Amino acid sequence: MTQQEMPDSVSLSGLIQPSDWPWRHWRQVRAKAPALRLNDEVLSWSDLCTRVDQLACGFAAQGVEEGDGVLLRAWNHPRALLAWLALLQCGARVLPVNPQLPQSLLDALVPDLTLRFALDLEAAIALPELSPLQMQSLPGDHAEAWLPERLSTMTLTSGSTGLPKAAVHTCQAHLASAQGVLSLMPFGAEDDWLLSLPLFHVSGQGILWRWLFAGARMTVRDKQPLAQMLHGCTHASLVPTQLWRLLNDDAAVSLKAVLLGGASIPVELTERARKQGIRSFCGYGLTEFASTVCAKEADGAADVGEALPGREVKIVAGEIWLRASSMAAGYWRDGQLLSLTNNEGWFTTRDRGALHNGRLTVVGRLDNLFFSGGEGIQPEEVERVILAHPQVQQVFIVPLDDAEYGQRPVAVVECDDGCELSALATWSAERLARFQQPVRCLLLPETLKNGGIKISRRALCEWVRQQTHATVS
Repeated sequence: MTQQEMPDSVSLSGLIQPSDWPWRHWRQVRAKAPALRLNDEVLSWSDLCTRVDQLACGFAAQGVEEGDGVLLRAWNHPRALLAWLALLQCGARVLPVNPQLPQSLLDALVPDLTLRFALDLEAAIALPELSPLQMQSLPGDHAEAWLPERLSTMTLTSGSTGLPKAAVHTCQAHLASAQGVLSLMPFGAEDDWLLSLPLFHVSGQGILWRWLFAGARMTVRDKQPLAQMLHGCTHASLVPTQLWRLLNDDAAVSLKAVLLGGASIPVELTERARKQGIRSFCGYGLTEFASTVCAKEADGAADVGEALPGREVKIVAGEIWLRASSMAAGYWRDGQLLSLTNNEGWFTTRDRGALHNGRLTVVGRLDNLFFSGGEGIQPEEVERVILAHPQVQQVFIVPLDDAEYGQRPVAVVECDDGCELSALATWSAERLARFQQPVRCLLLPETLKNGGIKISRRALCEWVRQQTHATVS
């Protein structure tokens, strides 16, 4: 087991005083320093606080009080970021949701989450049980006391089985997450991190809290090509596919460092990035832990690095168990917190893994394991092999029911133009055991991509089943 010191309350290294909100702290320390780029508008910390104060006054005038649950439905854009900060400053418990979530899912989720208001910055949806909020700026200065232990955010888990759960974090836990990542990955006052991932995903929230912890700069832009969004940014959180495309476009970038997630990291990718002056970091994280738990600078090895400060990792019967100062306070249901941990105080991840010299290797989800002709297939192990092909950007191995073998592996891939699936199958057959070899390769459809965020294996399985049924028919 690896273990780092876990203080009762996170140490903020003197950066953020316990008496005030982070953005207000930085106004006291560096009022005129640039804090935020909203498209092409640059706000100082003083300017930012003025905007947030006015929006907080507007929300308070509409009835938002400390402890209220507020659903925030928005893509990443400047108004969404300002609304997020203002709602936090009102002491609200903010639930950001993906605008793509279907009405039926929202109807099933909302009643259990004790929400009072909805701020919908996209095309309006029907949530009659919630009072609608408007973005309204009023003169004044409204702020609840800065209480780092207050329940402040609710983040939906991926919902791989059943309905998504809402993991509830305090500001203190988010800052602990940020502190751990920045102990490894330099991010200084003159650096600028692009908000490249949505705030309804924990990885997007991680960017926000690293910015607030460091007092650096952050960029929020309306949707446009990645190379344009990255203009002037030094840091970004990307998936390997995004970095491949950026490097293949030969676009001039100002990046110094990227935090990669979502898939295995090919050595060729990180070497190409290094030659352009970009350091690549990778890791392992979960919604329940406010993003990253283990991390390292990418080195080509299969592990995800050591536990960051404030995190603990151990392996029990092949399963990864965690606890950390960044852990959620619980899952929220009907106004109550449901514990995340087992009787021993650990969070059981359902991930298979191993520890070697303090470095964690994640083998794959226990839930993803399937059997073909009596042989166990861990999809992630097969995916790592196929991902080594220089033309493959993403690959997923999913089971297909088979009368003779029980289940057989099918590969769903995203690859460069000109990559022949038949040639890929031949290449893979030379590197995989016979029972691991996909019986079919399919191209990943655009409809299943999710803006750089985790793709649902359940949706992939259903899509593969439909493709196979259509072919047979």
